[in-house]
Amino acid sequence: MPFEKPNKLFYHWDKISLKRLIYLFVSLMLLAITFLILIDQYVGYKVRHDIYQKVEQTPYRPYAVVLGTAKYVTKNTPNQFYNYRLESTKALFDAEKIDYILLSGDNRTLQYNEPRTMRRDLIAMGIAPQYLFPDYAGFRTLDSIIRAKEIFHAEPMIIISQAFHCERALFIAQYHNINAICFAADNPDIYTITRFREIFARFLMVWELITEKKPHFLGKPEPLPPPLNRHIAQSAVENP
Repeated sequence: MPFEKPNKLFYHWDKISLKRLIYLFVSLMLLAITFLILIDQYVGYKVRHDIYQKVEQTPYRPYAVVLGTAKYVTKNTPNQFYNYRLESTKALFDAEKIDYILLSGDNRTLQYNEPRTMRRDLIAMGIAPQYLFPDYAGFRTLDSIIRAKEIFHAEPMIIISQAFHCERALFIAQYHNINAICFAADNPDIYTITRFREIFARFLMVWELITEKKPHFLGKPEPLPPPLNRHIAQSAVENP
């Protein structure tokens, strides 16, 4: 059997090559996962001092930027991320921590309009229309934050979203030298999948910052009204 030994030799080398490929694949996967986790943790660490969770401890800022999301997860299933963001907005407004509210979100179709929906619901919650301003081109977090400064001149600002989203939004703001802090709205009881997706969103964010990604639309400035400083006016009435 003169060909048996060569066949066994080739089989042996095939096994070695396959093991090496598997080892290389697993090593690359572990390296990629480690890299993603490092980015995720660094983003949170970098902005940790600018996130507030209690209304009474939150500094006054004249402008709030509410980051949009869908009102419903599925038909007739409310999105708690949405509800908690609006509840936080109302609480900050009632506590005179903010004067004007920029509602930034997607406006992709006539039926799906995040700023319009948020405006309608906040009016129903008791906030007068003259304090509410829609930004219909807040397609992504990067768009919302940069447009808040460049188009609406909404500085200094309080960004309103959940804590994990706040971290990414604040990182973008700091990178672009935007004067911002964030108020962390409550999280739903279960948000594991959303938080897992956030890891990849942060990687994409870093890539877009490195490549100097711009908002889809900028356009002419539309400055919001000057600060009212309601908290100072109210303090003067109470303590003449």
